[in-house]
Amino acid sequence: MRKYFGDRAFYRRLFAVMIPILIQNVITNFVSLLDNLMVGAVGTEQMSGVAIVNQLLFVFNLAIFGGISGAGIFTTQFYGSRDNEGIRQTVRMKYYIVLTVFALFFTAFVLFGEQLISLFLHESTEEIDLAMTLHYGKQYLSVMLIQMIPFAIMQVYAGTLRETGETRLPMLAGLIAIIVNLVLNYIFIFGKLGLPAMGVVGAAWATVIARFVECGIVVIVPHLKKAKFPYLTGLFKSFRVNGGLLKDIFVKGLPLMLNELLWSSGMTILNQCYSYKGPEVVPALSISSTVSNLFFCSFFAMGSTVAIIVGQHLGAGDFEKAVDEDRKLVAFSVLLCTATGVVMAAVAPLIPQLYNTIDSVKALAMDLLIVSACMMPIDSYTNAAYFTLRSGGKTFITFLFDSGFVWTVSVPAAFILSHFTGVPIVPMFIIVRGLDIIKCVVGYIFIKRKKWVNNLTTDK
Repeated sequence: MRKYFGDRAFYRRLFAVMIPILIQNVITNFVSLLDNLMVGAVGTEQMSGVAIVNQLLFVFNLAIFGGISGAGIFTTQFYGSRDNEGIRQTVRMKYYIVLTVFALFFTAFVLFGEQLISLFLHESTEEIDLAMTLHYGKQYLSVMLIQMIPFAIMQVYAGTLRETGETRLPMLAGLIAIIVNLVLNYIFIFGKLGLPAMGVVGAAWATVIARFVECGIVVIVPHLKKAKFPYLTGLFKSFRVNGGLLKDIFVKGLPLMLNELLWSSGMTILNQCYSYKGPEVVPALSISSTVSNLFFCSFFAMGSTVAIIVGQHLGAGDFEKAVDEDRKLVAFSVLLCTATGVVMAAVAPLIPQLYNTIDSVKALAMDLLIVSACMMPIDSYTNAAYFTLRSGGKTFITFLFDSGFVWTVSVPAAFILSHFTGVPIVPMFIIVRGLDIIKCVVGYIFIKRKKWVNNLTTDK
């Protein structure tokens, strides 16, 4: 058992990387929970409209994340080999990627926003006005389009800072943005300080302003401290990316971008399938996912920690240490998330009661939360496996492992259960989520084979 547990130095390094990421994620998702409660206090239709739009924006967010992740693999390993010019070129590549993704999604949302929102609206006997839900969704989306470009640029810098060992500044920027968002939400949504109550539009403007604040901090501060971040010196003197590196980032990065795009769109399709079981499912899923994400921060933070620590060992050519510490990181992630799942199950009956919505939505949200809590150990392992494979550049395998599984197993199962059976929403949710046990076994096999143990920076 000793091979699954590290010494004090190992855990000091683990916590040094993980804690700032965890704190930022926890506070971000806690404020998202408060946002959700404040919008929910206005009405169920408003909460449903916002939830649907956020699900659509979730696809964009992960497309950005996936797009820069391929370059991020090289950033981490270049940092491990102390190659500042290599880092500069990966940052330039990230800019090209995010601007392209932004242009595509912005165009799609402007042209087809109403149709995309309508996909989640289905008739039922529940006391939910679908026309008003669509109205509020369109209002929210029209403002939220503005925050897409600062979000994209912020991800370029925040990702690069984390990949080069600087986790505190993105955390600080996130905390400041969260405070701004929370305060402005209260003022704009409910009409405080003499302003009119703007409801969902106010929630959107609060998010837009907070995004610009966060982006400004993570961009400006590093450029003012170039001695600490030497790879920023001369960053924009050239927009060139070495041809060999460009090809490698494309080969490694394209599967990652497609993976995040297909995985997030797969999650959106899953929620759309769930919505066939009645309009009360959309607000219940909104409550469940918002609360779940607060607890999921534990394995989200551990995934980033695995990518950073293991990636740096691989970049330095220390393969034996990479394998050893990866095993210990995965074990710690599973133990941490098992404990987190127990807490999540304990509070599941309580949090939905805070929402101003109908009883059937509250009861359904509680059931979905309990199912998600039971899946925490499985989720933590598959997440750690994904980031292990990604750290060594096995992006095509991660593509098959992640989005490939969603589209070939989870989505077909959900589609069949929603369209051709009378299975209620909770058993359907259990079946679809339970299929991830297969993914867990596949992840174990991939890690055991060690095909991910590679140094990608050699001769680049």
